[in-house]
Amino acid sequence: MDQQFTSEYLKDFIQKVFEAKGMNTYQSSECAEGLITADLRGIDSHGVARLSGYVRLMDAGRLNPNPNIRVVYETPSTATINADSGSGLYAGQVAMKIAIEKAKMAGTGWVAVSNSNHFGIAAHHAMLAIPHDMIGIAMTNASPLVSPPQSSSRMLGTNPICIAVPSRKHAHLVLDMATSTAANGKLEIAQRKGKEIPKGWLVDKNSNESTNANELKAGGALLPLGSDIDHGIHKGFGLASMVDILSAVLSGANYGPWVPPFVSFLPLIENSPGKGIGHFFGAMRVDAFRPIDSYYENIDNWIEKFKSTPANNIKGRVILPGEFEDEFYEKRFKEGIPLHDAVVDDLKKLATELGLTF
Repeated sequence: MDQQFTSEYLKDFIQKVFEAKGMNTYQSSECAEGLITADLRGIDSHGVARLSGYVRLMDAGRLNPNPNIRVVYETPSTATINADSGSGLYAGQVAMKIAIEKAKMAGTGWVAVSNSNHFGIAAHHAMLAIPHDMIGIAMTNASPLVSPPQSSSRMLGTNPICIAVPSRKHAHLVLDMATSTAANGKLEIAQRKGKEIPKGWLVDKNSNESTNANELKAGGALLPLGSDIDHGIHKGFGLASMVDILSAVLSGANYGPWVPPFVSFLPLIENSPGKGIGHFFGAMRVDAFRPIDSYYENIDNWIEKFKSTPANNIKGRVILPGEFEDEFYEKRFKEGIPLHDAVVDDLKKLATELGLTF
């Protein structure tokens, strides 16, 4: 069974939890906005269900509730930020805003982040560029759960990437995707509901294909986008590799198998080559490439052309990047956000621990 909660109620609760753990009001509000945006957009794996995970990281001393986020390297169009072990939910917002300010001056802005933590959904950061008539880009590496082609060793994270493209007449185009066949959070949802997962998402510890979501905890591995050689697994692996390099090798964060785990009960890897998790952000001013009105005329025409493409059946339609998420947002903002009973129980337990009410 699912229970419905308004986004306002959940955001307020999330903020109170972060404040109870020592975050200042502004940062806790930013972090709460990031989690609630995920739930509103239908990305249940990265919303309030992850709240207790962030709290456990703070309890373990791995997430700094009040970091000194600072620029450590800079040029007119680029910057590298040390997030001081803070929340990636907040560090991502800081970094993206710096990228936007640099793009205002230089046409494009690029910011790499090291020493950070999980940053929520990539779209929450990339979409900050849209109101400025800019294309936004956000990506991050993640704890190693994904095996390279023809291996069962966990070497890469799900390493998501988002590109947010502004439109004037229509909904913005927002591609927000993992570079694995499925994000780990989708396995967590399947585990909570006791459901099997589709073939091609996961292999067990012996490299056998499995539909049991629990095999990941038993030593299995997620697969890169494509699932196998015949379906282009090398492409998913290549995308994940580039996200890892831009997010971490470029910033000084940990990469590959050294990326710290999200769960607090797993130990950090000793002698790691960098600091924390890494992110990478970009903002590109549309009018740095062409007159803005002609851009909007063409992007709106692009959208209209694709939306008018005949579907293969009478009930079908061509779905553009971000369209499903927009529909989730509209519905859940009006009707509330559904939370599985297991998530509700987890939030109640967390509230009790912190002297709050849920």
